Amino acid sequence: MLATRIQQKDSSFYFISYPAEDLLRKVRFISRFYADRDVLEENKPKELDDVAMFIANIERSDASFQRELSKRKVEAIKNFYETAISQPPIPGTVLLFTSENLSFSPLGNTPNVGNLDEPKNKFLIIDGQHRLAALHFYIKSHPEESRSIHVPCIIFDGKSEDFATEMFVVINSTPTRINKSHLIDLYEKVSWTSPDRKTAALVTDLLYRNDDSPLQYRINRLGGRSGQKKWILQAELFNEIHKWIADEGKVTDGRQVRSAVTEYYEQIRDFFKACEKVWGPAWGNDKYMITGGVCLKAMVRVCADLSRNLVHEEGRERVWKWKEEIKGWERLIPEFRKEGFYERFVAKGQVERVKTVHRKLMEGRK
Repeated sequence: MLATRIQQKDSSFYFISYPAEDLLRKVRFISRFYADRDVLEENKPKELDDVAMFIANIERSDASFQRELSKRKVEAIKNFYETAISQPPIPGTVLLFTSENLSFSPLGNTPNVGNLDEPKNKFLIIDGQHRLAALHFYIKSHPEESRSIHVPCIIFDGKSEDFATEMFVVINSTPTRINKSHLIDLYEKVSWTSPDRKTAALVTDLLYRNDDSPLQYRINRLGGRSGQKKWILQAELFNEIHKWIADEGKVTDGRQVRSAVTEYYEQIRDFFKACEKVWGPAWGNDKYMITGGVCLKAMVRVCADLSRNLVHEEGRERVWKWKEEIKGWERLIPEFRKEGFYERFVAKGQVERVKTVHRKLMEGRK
């Protein structure tokens, strides 16, 4: 396999890109993972395998790895893979360890790039078990989409058992705060910058938390406390709302933010209420793609296109007006069945598919 050798002081390790299916065949899980009704069985470490025994004992004793919490964590990561569109679903590296000394053969005049032999036995996962467990369940439910996923991996080979154990302790004693999604981090950074970004962040936050929002707790914040199934990645929703606000160009001063948040939130809230009525039983139904990330993004664009005509309506009257604007979508429901959806909306990627769905919704709304 092609690898890049990385030298740091007296140590060296390797960076590789593994096709998802190949990687899962070459690693061993030392914890049992759950998702829906499926179970990923553990590879119980042998008593002589001190490193694997150490990691397994830590994970079984740590409250954060109890069955229900572990299940929710794996399902949240799997949902992230499903809703990630323009950004990579697995941007961070998985750390693997083998006690075998792997042979590395440089290519030509590039001493740090070459072919790395694979170990005879499976890799031990120092960091990334939950990500790979979620990937296992994702591949089962999305075999076609998963073929395009390559996982960045760092491989440590031939080190002592003490080295692997110490690496695990260092990584897990300074855990990343995954209870804040990148949009919340983004909101903290942009709250003092452009008014249109601040407005979009606040509108997105209200859609997540407000009781009157049809998307309440359905937005994937990578750590939200609700156990409900998520529909769209928070950053993707933020991007669509921000584009709408920026294109209109009405929020140019920080003093306008408060009133703008109310205006835009009420518009999109009532629009989604109308969508829920028009789509009927197909709304939130796993047999349809209507509340998937692609379609929700396309619907936000429809809302932006049509909002100018409905700005002055309020409350129930605005929901009724929205419903009249999109009532033709009832006829489109069969086209949004999950089965065959990607064949009916052919596209080179998710960006193009959102445009295709948006065009279809605009054409079929009356």
